[in-house]
Amino acid sequence: MKNYKKYYIIPAPPEEVYLALTVPTTLLLWTGEEAVMSTEPESEFSLWGGSIEGRNIEFIEGKKIVQQWYFGDQEEPSIVTIILHPDKQDSTSAELRHTNIPDEAYEDMVEGWNGAYFGALQEFYEDEE
Repeated sequence: MKNYKKYYIIPAPPEEVYLALTVPTTLLLWTGEEAVMSTEPESEFSLWGGSIEGRNIEFIEGKKIVQQWYFGDQEEPSIVTIILHPDKQDSTSAELRHTNIPDEAYEDMVEGWNGAYFGALQEFYEDEE
C-alpha cells in the first residue's frame, strides 16, 4: 500500500471548487461524464462512468471532502481527503491526501489525479478566464 500527497492550484475560489467536486451537474461540465454524488455522509458515489466508486465520509462546505475509494477486497480502506485552502487572487490550493493505494494501482492513480482529475479541473477554470 502506498500514500500520495500533492497540492494543486486551481484558479477559482474554494467555494466554487467545492461545488465543482460535489455537485453532479458541475462534475459533468468538467469531466464530460455523468456522476453520482451527494454531500450526505455515508452516501455512495460514482465518477467517470463508474471507474471511480466509493463512499462519502465527511464534508465541510467549501473546505473539505473525505471519501473512501473502493479497490476490491482491501484490508485497509483507501481514504481520499481534499482540503481547500484560499490562495492568492481568488485561487484555491487544493491539498490532496490519498492513503492506502494498492501498489498495483499507484501509478495509474497518480496519473489520474494529475491528469483526469485535478488537471482537468485546472483546465476547466483556466478556460473560464
